[in-house]
Amino acid sequence: MNLCGISAVWLLVSACVFSTGKESAKIDSNSPTNISNNPANLQKTKSNYDRPGKKEDKGDFIVEHLGVKNARFAELDQKTKKEKLLEKAADELNRNLILPNDIFLRSKDCDGNANADFDPETQAVTVCYELLEHFSNLFKSDGMKPEEADKKMFDAVRFAFLHEVGHALIYNYKLPIAGSEEDAADRCSSYINLKEMGESGVNAVLAAADAFRIESKQKSNTKRDMSGEHLLQEQRSYNSLCMIYGSDAEKYKYFVKDGYLPKERAARCPGEYEQTVESWESLLQPWRKS
Repeated sequence: MNLCGISAVWLLVSACVFSTGKESAKIDSNSPTNISNNPANLQKTKSNYDRPGKKEDKGDFIVEHLGVKNARFAELDQKTKKEKLLEKAADELNRNLILPNDIFLRSKDCDGNANADFDPETQAVTVCYELLEHFSNLFKSDGMKPEEADKKMFDAVRFAFLHEVGHALIYNYKLPIAGSEEDAADRCSSYINLKEMGESGVNAVLAAADAFRIESKQKSNTKRDMSGEHLLQEQRSYNSLCMIYGSDAEKYKYFVKDGYLPKERAARCPGEYEQTVESWESLLQPWRKS
């Protein structure tokens, strides 16, 4: 009888202590294991709810080479297609970014307008052959040989093109931008070039810095320039150099040694570069494919 009594007590205790798995789990609201009271779990839960979900991919970057109306741009048209300037960029962007709709990347002649722009109505980033011609002439005027000027031209156009892609992303992603959108687009171009495009990206930012520098020498700033939405060309040149220097201060220390970048500005460039990278990576994270 004593043995039976002990067995009965043991079965009763076991039933209380060991769950069969069939009962609903109950957590005391005052227990440290309660997810709402555990600081570590609270933080984890909050970050999970606050983290933006991945967006639905509804579009691509699509390249279009529009017909050349002016015969003088026929050679530039062929060079652009051979260089695959737009195709390479589209491939890289499509591998990395989700789009809410198609965005067209176009090359064309623009009736004498040396420009690159983004049109929200047509969802098109356009690079004008007049701009390529402008960059080629600009570098030749600085003493470069035609072959070198052409190579530099494509590098500078890549920066200008990705600047306009920056505007397209800001518009389509509805990105919050504190400050000038033109400066933000410059920073976006530098970010994509330096982080995603390798050595060719570095060459693009450097070519843009050179183009801005040469342009600043060839004209004096007018009231229109001073009041415009863009920074002055001298400032854009130094900002571009600062981004390159900030990406690897040891590799590009000759910027300071040879007088291209004032040492006072150079000291802040690593921080500026990291801030730019962190900002754009945060803004683009919900739209990245991986």
